[in-house]
Amino acid sequence: MSKVIFDISMSLDGFVTASGVRPEEPMGDGGQKLHEWAHGDDEKGSEVLAESQRAFGASIAGRRTYDTSLPWWGADGPEGSVRTPTFIVSRSEPAEVPEGSVYTFVGSPEEAVEKATEMAGGKDVDVFSPSIGRHLLRAGLVDEIRMHLVPVLLGAGTRLFENAGGEQIHLEAAEVVETAAATHIRFRILG
Repeated sequence: MSKVIFDISMSLDGFVTASGVRPEEPMGDGGQKLHEWAHGDDEKGSEVLAESQRAFGASIAGRRTYDTSLPWWGADGPEGSVRTPTFIVSRSEPAEVPEGSVYTFVGSPEEAVEKATEMAGGKDVDVFSPSIGRHLLRAGLVDEIRMHLVPVLLGAGTRLFENAGGEQIHLEAAEVVETAAATHIRFRILG
């Protein structure tokens, strides 16, 4: 059975992007530091990334993430040649979507979960946009949070859990993988 997993890299001071997010810099000025664990020489980090790519059968992102990242992703989507079906939560579909792309536009995070779970074919669903992840977490639709805690203080940018809602959500640490580039923590949602 598919699990919905909120999977995201975060700085030690709680940011998932640096300030200055724009199409030329989708992670903000210096924000790519948050993804170096996945694309550098960190062997354990590469294993964490490969495991996620094997486990995920579909992804969910928000329109802002799509708009700023499309020039980097292209038609193949965030997972590149793996071509994972990616559901974009948006009020409207852009005028131009790359032909033969992996993107499907849906009207709500809940619809994205429904369609992504169907498309995933029993594999897990990856949620990697902060606002969509927070929404689904508050709605009780996230099974796990996978946090890649990067040893950097960005100082400003997009906070992961800003305005996360007033109710407590209890977690259980299920796995911790430590590397020099990031500490990878898997949390189960308890309620």
